[in-house]
Amino acid sequence: MKYMLMVFENEAQYGDRRPDPEVLKRHMAFQQEIKAHHIGGAGLNGVATATTIRTDGGKQIVHDGPFAETKEQLGGFYLIDVPDLDAAIAIARKLPLLKDGAVEIRPLLTADAKPVA
Repeated sequence: MKYMLMVFENEAQYGDRRPDPEVLKRHMAFQQEIKAHHIGGAGLNGVATATTIRTDGGKQIVHDGPFAETKEQLGGFYLIDVPDLDAAIAIARKLPLLKDGAVEIRPLLTADAKPVA
């Protein structure tokens, strides 16, 4: 089963060191550790480079930035292929984060996906 691991961190923790060489080294080691399950992924540029298209009442509006008030921003993602959610959780627990942060785990939709209530 394929899952996306989304990494959320407060990018202010990085200060002027984005990307932080130590964090990059930890992510490279993590990728080596999970290489049997790793499909792809990438780090993302800072939130200041984001653009959001929001649809409201059928009208699309383009905004600079992520247009969300939150301390944690999506900083990158991994795509993995594992047998089940328990295996995805085990891998996500090893993902290198700074002091604080979160990893959201979501299964990818498949052609035969059934609606989830």
